[in-house]
Amino acid sequence: MNMERLKRVTGRMREAGLGQILVTATTSLYYLTGYWVEPHERMIALWLTDEGKAALFGNEIFGLASTEELPFVSHKDGEDPVAALAAAVKPGLLGIDKFWYSKFLIGLMGHRPDVVPVHGSMPVDENRQFKDHRERAAMRHASAMNDQVMAAAIAAVGEGVRENELAALVNREYLARGADCEGTQLVCFGPNGADPHHSGDGTVLKSGDSVIFDIFTPISRYWCDMTRTVFYKTVSDRQRQVYELVKRANEAAEAAVRPGVPLARLDAIAREIITDGGFGPFFTHRLGHGCGIDCHEPPDVSGASEAVCRPGMVFSIEPGIYLPGEFGVRIEDLVMVTEDGCEVLNKFPKDLMVVG
Repeated sequence: MNMERLKRVTGRMREAGLGQILVTATTSLYYLTGYWVEPHERMIALWLTDEGKAALFGNEIFGLASTEELPFVSHKDGEDPVAALAAAVKPGLLGIDKFWYSKFLIGLMGHRPDVVPVHGSMPVDENRQFKDHRERAAMRHASAMNDQVMAAAIAAVGEGVRENELAALVNREYLARGADCEGTQLVCFGPNGADPHHSGDGTVLKSGDSVIFDIFTPISRYWCDMTRTVFYKTVSDRQRQVYELVKRANEAAEAAVRPGVPLARLDAIAREIITDGGFGPFFTHRLGHGCGIDCHEPPDVSGASEAVCRPGMVFSIEPGIYLPGEFGVRIEDLVMVTEDGCEVLNKFPKDLMVVG
């Protein structure tokens, strides 16, 4: 167990009036225990009390060992996966991880009708927003690798290339730099860029296309995430206008990041610039999202966000304009809130580029 993180989580539990919670998400378990377990259809759950008592329940196939500070209670395939956990939890409120399978929750409730399940992810999620010094170093390293991968990807833009070819190249470049795995890289040519989450296919690049690279992967468990848009051979006046507007929105929002600033205000700054430029209806998503052990995690950077910038937060700033049937432009950096401002983790240039 990471005892410092456990202490912070139990403090949040007491603030929320939660005497016990179950932590079951792979990334949150890793955050607290250092164990990386992807259980798939099997059950694993860390039971925590607000007094700091902890026990881990899971299938013996995970190969985990009991320690004095974290006993591991195992079951075998074919046995009731929640029986031992049901015997341990206390009556009353039990905070449940938002990602726990309903089949396990229903099984637990069948054993323990005196338990009242409530949403219980907040104590861990709130703490994961604020990266410690080791996490900050990991995020910087991942973003530095991402800058290198972006440079390699843009250098490969050329005659006859397909979206999925470039997506595969991005994954190879990541693996060569220590990535944990391949990912689904977003490479979008021309009209495909008007879909913010278009997944690269066999579309062939042609002159005048915008090319969006939204690339991301975990490196030593911490994610990088960056988007750049370039143009192939030529750029039209309309494309240039849209690009410069998105760039200005990106840079203005980043310039406003500092402790105490509401995240909703950052969204508003970028959105106002794009709206004043005449493209407001075509900025169709929130400004950004937290990033860390998960690519998308709290805090939410949107007009509905209630969060305020605090040191250690890492999140994306990614305004975009998407014109159906024409093209799209998105520019994204990860930023880290510092004690007196903001550190932009991505260093790859954002000036308009025409390649090929």
